[in-house]
Amino acid sequence: MNAELLLMFTLGCDRAYLYGHPERKLTEDELTRYEHSLVQRAKGIPTQYITGHQEFWGMDFLVSPAVLIPRPETEHVVERVLEILPDWRGVLKSPNGGSTPPRIVDVGTGSGCIALALAKELPQAEVHATDISAEALEVARTNAARLGLEDRVTFHHADLLARIAPGFDVVVSNPPYVGLSEEDQVQLEVRKCEPRAAVFAGQSGVEVIESLIPQAFAALKPGGWLVMEMSGTIAESARKLVAGWTDVRVAPDLQGIPRVLSAQKPS
Repeated sequence: MNAELLLMFTLGCDRAYLYGHPERKLTEDELTRYEHSLVQRAKGIPTQYITGHQEFWGMDFLVSPAVLIPRPETEHVVERVLEILPDWRGVLKSPNGGSTPPRIVDVGTGSGCIALALAKELPQAEVHATDISAEALEVARTNAARLGLEDRVTFHHADLLARIAPGFDVVVSNPPYVGLSEEDQVQLEVRKCEPRAAVFAGQSGVEVIESLIPQAFAALKPGGWLVMEMSGTIAESARKLVAGWTDVRVAPDLQGIPRVLSAQKPS
């Protein structure tokens, strides 16, 4: 599959073209570029960093080693936000007789995949996105422009929610949640190639969310929601950190692993 994707990347074609033209021979330049891509992959560089692209929520995102590669599991985070805001999905005007459109902030946006997916699905929402990495924000802004959503998301260079004015309906995040204590259980190419600050939170894996959760509480309106990706390793710790919130839920991914925590700030 990787070889096939790299061949499509080299030829600038889709799978239908590839299978529809089995007689197609590579030029000398194409062969050189394809072999270079295979060498990079053999060294453990993720295919997404070689091609510079990854699909998420039906959209094509540019990715680089400055950002975490968007993964299918993170789409469950988007799904949960859309469950919380069902009346606003796809509507171009207020669905409730003049109700104020929701304000959403994506914390640690990386490639911008969550923020831009929500901006696409919730055209009336006011969407903000933060990241501590200036390089990651540049990738996110580029993705916003490529997807025609540059006017829909306001990007902030910030550590979590530092200096972000409160008053949000939803705080959403895919924060670092892997502990250094379990580093040897993480795929080698993730440890080697993806930004460590976006993967590892500290020794136990809860260090970042320990800061994020109280900041989210302060940033949210009464009745607002925190929606956060996590792993099964920290699920119980995460539940304890939202003690005092209401309607706390942990939803599994397709493998049955606890993946998305959502909790509501008391009204």
